[in-house]
Amino acid sequence: MSNGWEESASAWIATQGERGDFGREHVLDPVIMERVSGKLFERALDVGCGEGRFCRALKLKGIHVVGIDPTEELISHARQRDPDGDYRIGGAESLPFAAESFDLVVSYLTLLDIDDFRAALAEMTRVLKPGGTLLIANLNSFITSCSSGWITDQDGNCLYYPVDRYLEEFPEWVEWSGIRVKNWHRPLASYMKELLAQGLTLTFFDEPQPQSGDDPEREARYRRAPWFLVMEWRLPQNSP
Repeated sequence: MSNGWEESASAWIATQGERGDFGREHVLDPVIMERVSGKLFERALDVGCGEGRFCRALKLKGIHVVGIDPTEELISHARQRDPDGDYRIGGAESLPFAAESFDLVVSYLTLLDIDDFRAALAEMTRVLKPGGTLLIANLNSFITSCSSGWITDQDGNCLYYPVDRYLEEFPEWVEWSGIRVKNWHRPLASYMKELLAQGLTLTFFDEPQPQSGDDPEREARYRRAPWFLVMEWRLPQNSP
């Protein structure tokens, strides 16, 4: 069954450009690039790389990066934008790489798109070198628990963000800007338990707020209810 990405690829490409959408450019990128900068990573894997925007950002940091995504149109566009890049078609649940191939694995807003996220996290850990870093950005779980968004008054003022069915795991179809894709809600505990079960150690956690931007109203909404979380996990040197 389609998750909507093949049908939504063109609309997605149109929304991203080189800087990404508001959340990527002003909220996530500043935090994630700080976690990457100066760490001397040699070989990175971007799981669910989409149209390749973040791969290109990593290349500017001097990191050799491989991007993988199951959506052919997105990979085709990534190759057009970056002819010298390494972009491959494939799914996160079965990564076509040998064990211990990368010292940095990135999942940038992709876990919520993956049906079997447990298999995907096991694969990301498998291809990670001992001592390597798994860097994850995801939608905050209280946000995904209610796709209807803010409850507003008659004047459009945001009153509160409702949370419902938080402890369940379930998919929902979400739509914006001509894009219609299936996203998964899972409680944060589902992700944390699986990451710990993989033998990983949490070294950084944040629920970032906007670092820049010129839309005060939007920035205020992101501060009232943090939309994202960023986690950095390390595979111990002595991991079996």
